[in-house]
Amino acid sequence: MASTTKFFLVAFAICVICVAPQRAAAGQLPPSYLVVESQAGYVLIEQNAREKRQIASLTKIATACVVLDWAEKKGGDLNQLATISQAAFVGVEKNEVGWQVGDVVSLRDLLYAALVQSDNLAANALALRVGETLEPAESNSKITPATVFVAQMNALAKQLGMDRTRFVNPSGFDYKERPMPYSTAIDLARLTRYAMNKASFRFYVSQKEREISFNRGGKQMHALLRTTNDLLGTNGIDGVKTGQTARAAECLILSANRAAEVIKNGDNATIFPRHLIVVILGSNDRFGDGERLVRQGWQLYDQWAAAGRLVDPKKML
Repeated sequence: MASTTKFFLVAFAICVICVAPQRAAAGQLPPSYLVVESQAGYVLIEQNAREKRQIASLTKIATACVVLDWAEKKGGDLNQLATISQAAFVGVEKNEVGWQVGDVVSLRDLLYAALVQSDNLAANALALRVGETLEPAESNSKITPATVFVAQMNALAKQLGMDRTRFVNPSGFDYKERPMPYSTAIDLARLTRYAMNKASFRFYVSQKEREISFNRGGKQMHALLRTTNDLLGTNGIDGVKTGQTARAAECLILSANRAAEVIKNGDNATIFPRHLIVVILGSNDRFGDGERLVRQGWQLYDQWAAAGRLVDPKKML
């Protein structure tokens, strides 16, 4: 009996040793999350919000911002066409749209594919095409359009005070990437707040479905994109983005709105927009966590508003 018990204890110990690294690799750290009131940037809820984590396809928010900034500030045309190259297939594990080398598609439809259906190839194709038009920070024959584009993503992060963020590609692909990409919940809230101030970005991420078209050898092709955000359109949720890899686990950013609050004082009226941003990293149930945090966020928002919307500098983005 003693020898049998000893055998099972040894076997159990071996199982623990074997399983533990797999759990760590799957991102089984406690989730990192944050809920912020977007107008003032006041943090209502946070847990591990400053810990560096892998963020998977939440990266595409930065990718879209660089493209939209290029269009707004440098006269870039989103109706410009991009030709899908072999280089765009790097880090592409799923090709749900069914892209082929040589397909010709507008930058606008690539943005829809990247943001609505979280398509890695679309993000890569955007970086390659827009990166060709950007000035590299230094002259070097080894610098590619993709590296110039990623440098612009990191420049945007620096501009927004995202000091615990590193982007290494436009898609969020993190398998065997060196150096590793990372960010934090609070940094991503800063990025999302910036993105959601763009009407065009808000429109892209609000779409549950979108048909795009592209040209293949002279033939017009069509693809129907479907959002990966299961909570879109529920409880005032009007965006933003999902992400998931083995390293990052389940990630989610939500934007939630309520009708603006109007407070009258005699003949004057003060209007308070009501808008929350929720960031969740390393979850095992991102949509369940998202629903819970939106609900808790509004409860705390109501308490904060009733107390006069006082702002603690230590609790600001």
